[in-house]
Amino acid sequence: MLHITQHDAITEIQMARPPVNALNLELLSALQEAFSQAVQDGARGIVLSGTQGMFSAGVDIPALLTRDRAEVRKYWREFFVTCGALAHLPIPIAAAITGHSPAGGAVLSLFCDYRVMAQGPYRIGLNEVQVGLIAPDCIQMALRRVVGAYRAERLLVSGALIDAENALACGFVDELVAIDQVTTRALHWLGETVALPSHAMLGTRLIARADLKTTFADIDALPIDTFVDAFFHPQTQASLQALVDRLKNKAK
Repeated sequence: MLHITQHDAITEIQMARPPVNALNLELLSALQEAFSQAVQDGARGIVLSGTQGMFSAGVDIPALLTRDRAEVRKYWREFFVTCGALAHLPIPIAAAITGHSPAGGAVLSLFCDYRVMAQGPYRIGLNEVQVGLIAPDCIQMALRRVVGAYRAERLLVSGALIDAENALACGFVDELVAIDQVTTRALHWLGETVALPSHAMLGTRLIARADLKTTFADIDALPIDTFVDAFFHPQTQASLQALVDRLKNKAK
């Protein structure tokens, strides 16, 4: 599910769950373990990447729709735990957004320090509204701190998936490069960052990201049950099932 590559002091963690790097429980757990292991092994920075054309399609909705409430709650708690793991990383992490990055894929990138996205016909965004989901405030906050409150509201309420150029224009991503250079540029940014005086860089980073750490200090204090209630709302279930049906027809 993951490919781990060492680039000197930087660890690249590449999601590799074909065909679209959908985030199931096993992949979320593997990501958490990989983050922890990288820090334990002395990495000074992390690159989180995907496969060419697809960073991550987000939550594995087809699988989740077959689960009962207890299993769905377990899944969403694990998703928030993964966000918390990113929020609490003591070293910088760059997202190498190697293609499309809707919903959960976009969320993971928001918890990174820097985002490099592939140029071309690729889209990113929190499209939860379009599939009947309500993005909780702990996730909305992650978008607000990147693009600002007004722009975040417009993107969230419409559930917009924006193209790479618009993502750069509104600050959702930090730079665009050719698809085969995405990981290279993420590594370059990290290399420059970790070359700074570490005490000052890490101390400043800790202050700058305090809002993320505070929000995800206690995962069980987050509105997980409220979110699960919304997941089982009839309109949400109908929207998600329609999405799954469209994906099945597209695959034929």
